[in-house]
Amino acid sequence: MTSHPRDAPQFYLTAPSPCPYLPGQQERKVFTHLVGRRARDLNEILTQGGFRRSQTIAYRPACETCRACISVRVVVDDFSPSDSQRRVLKRNRDLVGQAQANRPASEQYALFRRYLDARHGDGGMVDMTVLDYAMMVEDSHVETHLVVYRKRGPDTAINGRGTGAPIAVCLTDVLSDGLSMVYSFYDPAEAERSLGTFMILDHIERARSLGLPYLYLGYWVEGSRKMQYKAKFTPQERLMPNGWARVEES
Repeated sequence: MTSHPRDAPQFYLTAPSPCPYLPGQQERKVFTHLVGRRARDLNEILTQGGFRRSQTIAYRPACETCRACISVRVVVDDFSPSDSQRRVLKRNRDLVGQAQANRPASEQYALFRRYLDARHGDGGMVDMTVLDYAMMVEDSHVETHLVVYRKRGPDTAINGRGTGAPIAVCLTDVLSDGLSMVYSFYDPAEAERSLGTFMILDHIERARSLGLPYLYLGYWVEGSRKMQYKAKFTPQERLMPNGWARVEES
C-alpha cells in the first residue's frame, strides 16, 4: 500500500502529453496523493471540486489551451429514465449487482482483460497485468467497493447474489453527497445489453436508495464521441468556472 509522510496535500503538475479525447490537443493534469488519515475528507473536497480518483491519486485536467473536460454529476432525485434507457433496464432485468469489498479476483481480471482488448486496444491501460489490476482495485485510502453484476439465479431472491461469471464490474467510491463511478468494465460479447448505460442507471438507483443526491460520472468532453453518452443522463450538474450549473437536457 502507498504511504506518504505529509498531512497537508502537496499538488504537482504533469508534463504535456497527447490528449486521449481530442486530436491535436495536449493534456496536463494537476494531482495529489490520497493517503493517510485525511484521505477520505480530502477525496470528498476534491471530488466536489472536479477531481477524479485513481488508486491513491486525485487528479484533474490542467490543460493550458483547452477547457473541454467538464465534471458532471447526475441529480439523482430528479432523474427519470428516457424511453431508450427504460429499454436498457428491461434488457438487463436478468442481472443483479452485488456490492462487495474491493478485493480483486481472477474472474474479474479475465473480464477486464477481454474488455480492454476489445474496446481499448490502443489505450494507456492495455498493458495492465493482473498485479496492476489488483492495485487499481485494492490501493485505496477512501471508502470504496466493487459492484459485480451476474445473471440472476434460482436463489437470488433469497440471498441477493447472482450466479455464473461476472458480466460487468464497477469500482465505486462512497461520498457524503453521492456515489462516484471510478472505473467500470463489462463483457464485450454482450454489446446488445448496453451495459455501460445499465451500470449508470443502476448506480443512480443505488444512490437514491442511500439518500445520496448525486452520482458522479467523471468528465464529459464536448466534441469527444467517447464521452457523449454522459450527456444523456439528465438533469445533471456540470462544474463551470462559477460553480456547479444545472443542465436539464442534453
